[in-house]
Amino acid sequence: MPLTSDAEIKTLLEETRTIAMVGASDRPDRPSYRVMQTLQAHGYRVIPVNPQITGEHVHGEFVFRELAQLGDPIDMVDIFRNSAAAGEAVDQAIAAGAKSVWMQLGVINEEAAARAEAAGLKVVMDRCPAIELPRLGVGKVSG
Repeated sequence: MPLTSDAEIKTLLEETRTIAMVGASDRPDRPSYRVMQTLQAHGYRVIPVNPQITGEHVHGEFVFRELAQLGDPIDMVDIFRNSAAAGEAVDQAIAAGAKSVWMQLGVINEEAAARAEAAGLKVVMDRCPAIELPRLGVGKVSG
């Protein structure tokens, strides 16, 4: 079952340090652009992943084509893709050794969530960490 309780989600956010954002955007009008900025301001390292803008930089971070390219361990994969495309991102998160996957508001993929949980990952669906951080009173994280 995906995490739903406030206590579980707060603990996940407090334990997370490095987030790979699949579907990160370099366009200020896109929600992923603003959420990445919010997460960075809260102390997280956010690594953008988007094949359409690979090699560019968003908020000072190099944009990777896919999760398999990341050399650093990932605590969470934040998925800004539609529900159907979330499955591929979840499979990449499992292969990359992530500890959790977070599907953004409106992103629900039960099959992908089940695969992630079977692989030992924590799962959050249909929520936004930028909303949950202040709502749950999560303090700024530090390395």
